[in-house]
Amino acid sequence: MFIKLRPVWLVAGRELKDQFRDWRVIAPMLILIICFPFLMNEFAKQTVDFLNQYDANLILDRFVPFSVMIIGFFPITISLVVALESFVGEKERGTIEPILSAPLDDWQLYFGKLLVGVATPLVASYLSIGLYLLLVVRQDLNMPSPMVMFQLLLLTTVHAALMVSAAIVISAQSTSVKAANLLASFIVIPVAILMQGEAVMLFWGNERVLWLAILGVLILSLLLIRVGIAHFQREYLLGREIDSINLRWILKTFWWNFTGGAGSLRQWYGNVLWGTMRRILPAVLAAALVALASAWLGYDWVMSNISGAIHDAAPERLQKIEAGVSQLPDLTNLQGSLSAPFLFLNNTRAVAFIFLMGLFSFGVLGVLLYILNVSVIGGLYALIELLGMNPLPMFVAGVLPHGVFELPALMIGSALAIYMGASLVTPQTGKSMGEVIIGLLADWAKIFLGLVVPLLAVAAVIEAYVTPGLLTSVITK
Repeated sequence: MFIKLRPVWLVAGRELKDQFRDWRVIAPMLILIICFPFLMNEFAKQTVDFLNQYDANLILDRFVPFSVMIIGFFPITISLVVALESFVGEKERGTIEPILSAPLDDWQLYFGKLLVGVATPLVASYLSIGLYLLLVVRQDLNMPSPMVMFQLLLLTTVHAALMVSAAIVISAQSTSVKAANLLASFIVIPVAILMQGEAVMLFWGNERVLWLAILGVLILSLLLIRVGIAHFQREYLLGREIDSINLRWILKTFWWNFTGGAGSLRQWYGNVLWGTMRRILPAVLAAALVALASAWLGYDWVMSNISGAIHDAAPERLQKIEAGVSQLPDLTNLQGSLSAPFLFLNNTRAVAFIFLMGLFSFGVLGVLLYILNVSVIGGLYALIELLGMNPLPMFVAGVLPHGVFELPALMIGSALAIYMGASLVTPQTGKSMGEVIIGLLADWAKIFLGLVVPLLAVAAVIEAYVTPGLLTSVITK
């Protein structure tokens, strides 16, 4: 094992020498490490003083964890340029041929570049954070707790791994440094949005949710590393000079994958669509297991938390809750108030959104949205039980009639997100990443239009015109 890792260190050492030989890389990094902690410290003080003029009652100590997270993020964004040039930059400088012709495995070459790409911004981030913490100590501010500090360092580490792994994937697939730098916005902007949510968690003080954020970013980083290795091709780096948008080829490839050479709709359903369903069957089984676990977790969470809250609530609070429930619309008037087109469009949009989120996160965000949707069903079942009613007849009448069609559609749509994520991280011999993505989009279009949409249409009709009558008959008994 150590013998196989030796070439990784050789590639990493070569990359590290190239970085530290160029003053245009070192100078901006040093300036940022030294100057940014002072700027962030002054910004935090001015913000607190300004807002406290309007009775905001903010304390500078509460900005320390947030400042640590921001200070750790900025050196990573600056160092991202080095990772973006890891492959395509060497290609433009004419130094890629010797290293590609060396007796190295693809993973050894890739991990050597990745190791330096992650280590350099992390060292810069840790030094900058350390300098800021010295300023915090000199101002007699309260330091974050050891657990929060450990979480902040982990967040900085997984952010660096996520951004650098994405940058190296872009570098290996790009044909010019200009194109790679333009694509960098698709790395920085999503991570910046993610950090806004993490900042809310920091101010909220919910350490458990912050652990989930760290785990999610780590999973995405590992998936990106796997994607880079799976689609790394030396011939592609040497042979492709420029990428041109060939819409005719894209549409032709998509249509060929979508139709599968079928001559009729019956043949398309029997051969093409069913063949695609067989390929995603493991993902469907995984989605079914996730659904069972999510429904149980939703049920258990409501029974564990809401029941205790109701038991410990003051009588005045319970009276307010009862008054709010009494103001809800009468369910007996539900029949005739629902529109089948509205329900169909709403459910179709939800399944398409799950796919879209899964497409940009290798299925992770799509599965999270799917878990959230299914856990609501289990939580609602527990809530009805806590209200002293028998939930089983209500679910049989109010969920089962249209759920027989809607839940499988949701399950299959979410399974597609899992299938696409697994396919992207699996090596596809003889295919470029573009060909793989076009084929996956065609598979999604086949199942979405041929199976999911018809199931949702039937479910919408039943939910609008059959379910209200059944639910009303159960409630009025």
